[in-house]
Amino acid sequence: MGKAIILMMDSFGIGGAPDAAQYNDKGANTFGNIAKANLGLNIPNLVKLGLAKAAENACGQAPQIGIQDIAQLSLPSKYGHAKELSRAKDTTSGHWEMAGIPVLQEWGYFPKSEPSFPHELISSICQRAGISGILGNRAASGTKIIEELGETHIKTGMPIFYTSVDSCLQIAAHEKYFGLQKLYDLCQIAFEEVRPYKIARVIARPFIGESSTDFVRTGNRHDYSVAPFAPTLLDKLKARKHSVIALGKISDIFAGQGISKKVPASGLEELWNKTLQEISAAPDNSLIFTNFVDFDMVYGHRRDVKGYARALEYFDKRLPEIAGVLQADDIVFITADHGNDPTYTGTDHTREQVPVIMFGKHVKPADIGQRQTFADIAQTIAEYFNIEPFEYGTSFLKD
Repeated sequence: MGKAIILMMDSFGIGGAPDAAQYNDKGANTFGNIAKANLGLNIPNLVKLGLAKAAENACGQAPQIGIQDIAQLSLPSKYGHAKELSRAKDTTSGHWEMAGIPVLQEWGYFPKSEPSFPHELISSICQRAGISGILGNRAASGTKIIEELGETHIKTGMPIFYTSVDSCLQIAAHEKYFGLQKLYDLCQIAFEEVRPYKIARVIARPFIGESSTDFVRTGNRHDYSVAPFAPTLLDKLKARKHSVIALGKISDIFAGQGISKKVPASGLEELWNKTLQEISAAPDNSLIFTNFVDFDMVYGHRRDVKGYARALEYFDKRLPEIAGVLQADDIVFITADHGNDPTYTGTDHTREQVPVIMFGKHVKPADIGQRQTFADIAQTIAEYFNIEPFEYGTSFLKD
């Protein structure tokens, strides 16, 4: 038996969610709208693997990508598109569902109206952390609120609290003037305090810079997440003595559960470099799971259409390198956890279908069509490794 590799393109939706209107996301299409705005988008390897066909089948409209260069990756692939069962469009729900456990209960959310956080919650956090108060206290774009309040934060020492459409409390603070460990300690306290509110994550958002003109978030982000409510694919594999290698923020998303090895990395280049290293070094019967967060964090939330397009082209350019480290029986999946259409209103995630692509040297080519849940990926990997199936999902290993 070989290895399974998941390349998770954070936020790369392909439109067509049948329930998008319920989330005020009708017409959202991350891939399609990026392609429309960037005529000449050059992603020949993803197209060769079936991405464009999967996108067209998902939303009924072919992406406007034009003529592509000759693909350098020619491994056979299956391709399809999956809708989400989970009742959200957030990172945690998307990842847990593709790992076999759709989130069918409701998360707690903080309101977008100001103030977002209850007075008693903030008072308790401040008292335990020994801080005089907070800044922000509303729904906001992380980069914008840091630009707006960062200088005041440095002067007062008060951290910046904000939320989003996700079930989360985010805390931004300066690495030098506030301190990275102090920020982590504060987030741990906040994570303990928000438990009664059924919040999925508290996110530490450290930044550096001296003024609003040069503040930038660093790669030292850390997510404090609730643990999965049932055994995931990762848990089941680790229990069977398989290696589960988590790159980027995967370990945080699963609260460290089911992880054999955590590999810190940030930025597309470093994530690709370390993913290739881990594939080369990992023993058979391993799962390598990488989250390419820049698509979401750097480009989607910032509504940077051109930057998102260039990131897609970089991802595509690195894909052929994977052929050189794959063994005969290894299988690779390309998918996403939700959408984040940078042409859409606001700065939040968008409810979309996601691509489901599987390739490898011995994969039988097929159009696997509409998948009813992201959990089909977990079910397929479970069959591949001959472990017990999940309640949700249908394997497409032999389709």
